[in-house]
Amino acid sequence: MTRVGRDFSYTMQSLAVPPVSADVMFASTRFPNYKIGANDQIVSGREEGKLVSMKEVIARETAQLLEQQKRLSVRDLASKFEKGLAAAAKISDEAKLRDVVCLEKHVLLKKLRDALESLRGRVVGKNKDDVEEAIAMVEALAVQLTQREGELIQEKAEVKKLASFLKQASEDAKKLVDEERSFARTEIENARAAVQRVEEALQEQERMAQASGPQDLEELMKEVQEARRIKMLHRPSKVMDMEHELQALRVQLVEKSKRSIELQKELAISKRGEENASSLFELDGTSALGSYLQIHPCSDRSPELSECSIQWYRLTSEGGNREIISGATKSIYAPEPSDVGRILQVDVISDGQSITLTTSDSIEPAAGLGNYVEALVRRHDTEFNVVIIQMNGVDHSSESVHVLHVGKMRMKLCKGKTTVAKEYYSSSMQLCGVRGGGNAAAQASFWQPKIGVSFVLAFESERERNAAIMLARRFAFDCNIMLGGPDDRAAQKP
Repeated sequence: MTRVGRDFSYTMQSLAVPPVSADVMFASTRFPNYKIGANDQIVSGREEGKLVSMKEVIARETAQLLEQQKRLSVRDLASKFEKGLAAAAKISDEAKLRDVVCLEKHVLLKKLRDALESLRGRVVGKNKDDVEEAIAMVEALAVQLTQREGELIQEKAEVKKLASFLKQASEDAKKLVDEERSFARTEIENARAAVQRVEEALQEQERMAQASGPQDLEELMKEVQEARRIKMLHRPSKVMDMEHELQALRVQLVEKSKRSIELQKELAISKRGEENASSLFELDGTSALGSYLQIHPCSDRSPELSECSIQWYRLTSEGGNREIISGATKSIYAPEPSDVGRILQVDVISDGQSITLTTSDSIEPAAGLGNYVEALVRRHDTEFNVVIIQMNGVDHSSESVHVLHVGKMRMKLCKGKTTVAKEYYSSSMQLCGVRGGGNAAAQASFWQPKIGVSFVLAFESERERNAAIMLARRFAFDCNIMLGGPDDRAAQKP
């Protein structure tokens, strides 16, 4: 058994370790105190200051640029991109330096491992175990360095991408700055041209004013002289006398015209009175829209009207063709808008004897009704409060208030939120005044939305009833529909 002396370790130490190259720089005079952790990770004995990775620096700079992009001008944005491009170039240079450092580390680790391998074959016992542990630590450190190199390569690729992106962004920013400059120059040139045009126009206007001033003054002086001449020719007293005479003549002419119309009416009434002196009936009422006409017996020999057959007619003019008013077979008839400007006649037949009664003049329009309807035409929808008197020819017992909507395209009858009838304007729709029905006939109308459905509606006043009929006929005419009563040959244009 061989026994090793005490000075063997020093002798072997001096003989086993070969000289190290002079270009290798050691940070310390002793071997670092490394420990191998889990998954062959090397853990340093003391924590050194951690360096910020290039990826974090790039991410932070990019976030700052994006955050400030909205509140920076175009020129500032271009400056920022140029700074970012310079920073990316600097980071790329640093990455190259770190690649050189990593290469030197590989050389150092290779030489250190070779030294430890040569030393392991010369020592035994505990020293050999220490050498093997050191070799394992060096191999683990080499693995970690390789991983770090992979990360550096990846970061280097990202840096290149960011550098190209920043370069492109810088070029785009420069182009945008150039475009904005050219646009601003164009706007400035346009503004200068506009100002110059305005100045030229003002100068031209000033020259024209200076040139036309004396001419206008001369024309004004001529007009004044002409007025003085006319004033001298016509004395004020004579002119005033002539004006008073003309005014008096106008008043006399108006009075004589009124008197002539009254005499003509009286003459027509007297003629009809002579013709109907032997008649059994007479026609009473005002020949105007909003009133009603009624047949009265004028003799004790007159038969009962309930036993007579009655039919009302329209005449286009005195002695013109008669147009039958379908359904007007009562002793009372309220004129409707279709009767305005026309003469009405009624035939009373009893025991084979026919008596014809005629209105003294044509039906006159209601005062102010035309303006009222024109105001309603401007609305999209007009509402009228009505009460249903009859529905489909049957008396309606309820007297609740309904609302009749007259619109530009349709008519609708509602009670609250419930729709009783609704129909668009069509050839089957009919609307006219009630042709008979007592003293309230002037406030009632007949409405047939469609075939098989009809209503007799009472309005609040004669004006509301006539306005609803005229308004509906106006809207229907706009839809190419002639809205009239039953069996009317042609409805008049509203």
